Amino acid sequence: MSFSAKPLSSLLLWCLAIGICALGLVVLMRSANAAALAKAAQDAGASREAFLQVYKVFTSPRCQNCHPAGDSPLQGDDSHVHLQDVVRGKDGHGVYGMRCDTCHQTANLPGEHMPPGNPKWGLPPAEHKMVFVGRSAAELCRQLKDPKQTGGRSLQALLEHVSSDDLVGWGWDPGQGRSLPPLSRADTVAQMKTWIDGGAACPE
Repeated sequence: MSFSAKPLSSLLLWCLAIGICALGLVVLMRSANAAALAKAAQDAGASREAFLQVYKVFTSPRCQNCHPAGDSPLQGDDSHVHLQDVVRGKDGHGVYGMRCDTCHQTANLPGEHMPPGNPKWGLPPAEHKMVFVGRSAAELCRQLKDPKQTGGRSLQALLEHVSSDDLVGWGWDPGQGRSLPPLSRADTVAQMKTWIDGGAACPE
């Protein structure tokens, strides 16, 4: 049996074309993968940078004073331990005979350094204290991603908590004589969203 040169050459050209297409596909896939990896790295970098901005807010006095390492709230721009020996209590609103709402009314009292107020004034409850004080940026980032430490809140729920909870909002309306956080509430929320959308990457 013999083969003519023409069909054989056509078959070779066809195989060569298939090979070139396959090689091109491999190159395209590798290029797409490289682009995806580069974008993921870029997103993670932006995510970490955004969290560092959020960290500055969360460790400012207006936030960390209600997220102490111990069971006594902090007060003042110097974050000193609350006077009158106030303690957290199981629900975060103090103990019998010294509940938070004894002094903290539903709104800020007028005048410098007068008791601030909100209907929900208090600390996080004892079962999930949500400590900010003394946490490094990496530690706080990991803590916020752990639902066991956030009262079961997802990252999206945390974003909503910061953006719309009226007690959290007090931090940007703290009354006379108190400094504000380093970012506005809107900017803080925007940085949190960038952090979450980028994969909630944590600083090293």
